[in-house]
Amino acid sequence: MGWALTKDWLEKLDFIFKQDYYQHLLEFLEYESAHNKIIYPPKDQIFNAFDLSSFENTKVIILGQDPYHNQGQAHGLSFSVPDGVDIPPSLRNIYQELSSDLNINPSQSGNLTRWASQGVLLLNSALTVEKNSPGSHAKSGWVDFTDTVIDILNEQKQNLVFLLWGAHAGQKIELIDQNKHLVLTASHPSPFSAHKGFFGCKHFSKTNDYLKMHNLQTIDWKP
Repeated sequence: MGWALTKDWLEKLDFIFKQDYYQHLLEFLEYESAHNKIIYPPKDQIFNAFDLSSFENTKVIILGQDPYHNQGQAHGLSFSVPDGVDIPPSLRNIYQELSSDLNINPSQSGNLTRWASQGVLLLNSALTVEKNSPGSHAKSGWVDFTDTVIDILNEQKQNLVFLLWGAHAGQKIELIDQNKHLVLTASHPSPFSAHKGFFGCKHFSKTNDYLKMHNLQTIDWKP
């Protein structure tokens, strides 16, 4: 079951939904819900990243670890929160780097839908999490699922930009052919690590420079 995946992603990923591990993942989520576990994001938002950035349009991938685990925050896009929700610390630091790099004033909203609609796939390694329990689904079948997504993007597209922030995301570099794509790594934008290399990384301008060099539409990074 792919829930509400867009047509071109559904065609690319349809074989996954027939895999045993994916069926076990569905059973796990159903079991958790049946035992009164609150899962984020809401079921109809789990695949938002794919709905908003089709396979054809995707040109930048920002990889997060797992969804926000507090009520009302997660809506299927890595690092993003819905309008009206307080901006989380990591996203505040992303906005700070954006301001330093491209002189874009920090937004009052943490909703990154505008990025997604331009072809920025805001992908978490795990697409669900239990309320108030960070990393709780990190060892579920989601990791196999999202690794396969990265494999497909790597194999079937050219000149993508992968932004890998933090040690967890950085491990995915092994899945990416750097002769075909640009991989930019930095420390995680969390307040615990942003000063170790995220601030000053200039990933937003570097992304646009690469896209422009390959005659691709640049990203308007204003949230």
